[in-house]
Amino acid sequence: MSFSRDLGRFETLVAIIARLRAPDGCPWDREQTHATLRQSLLEECYEVLAALDEGDAGQLCDELGDLLMQVVFHAQIAAEAGEFEMEDVLRGINKKLIHRHPHIFGSKKVRDAEEVAHNWAALKRAERGDASMLASVPREMPALAYSQEVQQRVAQVGFDWKDIDGVIEKLAEEVGELKGAESPERQAQEFGDLLFTLANIARRLGIDLEAALRGANQRFYHRFAYMEAVCRQQGLDLGKLSFAEQNALWEEAKKHCQE
Repeated sequence: MSFSRDLGRFETLVAIIARLRAPDGCPWDREQTHATLRQSLLEECYEVLAALDEGDAGQLCDELGDLLMQVVFHAQIAAEAGEFEMEDVLRGINKKLIHRHPHIFGSKKVRDAEEVAHNWAALKRAERGDASMLASVPREMPALAYSQEVQQRVAQVGFDWKDIDGVIEKLAEEVGELKGAESPERQAQEFGDLLFTLANIARRLGIDLEAALRGANQRFYHRFAYMEAVCRQQGLDLGKLSFAEQNALWEEAKKHCQE
């Protein structure tokens, strides 16, 4: 069977994955399970985020394809086990989108995007029933992103500081408690509270905490790499420089590496 035609169709991808999983298909693909693919799925998500951070449309196109392949792969494994079909996945998300957009697919009127978000949250609460509004936040999320998400959700029901000044005061309080912590266990707990408060501040300022930290990590990487390059060019051993000399190089790197 040739797959060279209709490469732009979703059905072709589904057929290719099914062929790879067939009894006479690829040995590696046939061995995969939901569990063995877990890390690959996570890595593909991060690669999509990296493409977004880089602003590279071509890379984003490629990475979205890899991520879509993971979705189809899991759906194929589920279909073989009699759990659900790809049609069930599509039916579920289409139903959800229609239900949560009554201002588009129904008669409800909204003023702006803020009201849309409010209605979306209300519909999700109704769908949950008696379950906690935090239960659906994946605990596998990076800890900082998890903090920001749970705080966003509780803010929707009014459990939030009145203004950012209250959060800033809380931050100062947490710093004081960290300084006063006497045991390693208490220090870890207070440091966690400090990070949690910083996540709240980021949310209020409209900052994606994970993206902001990825940006800081990249800036550090580029600046430190610049320091290493300068030392190589000048025949210096970075590890043998004094801290003052290293810091001077760092300041030079900050000026050279603006992004």
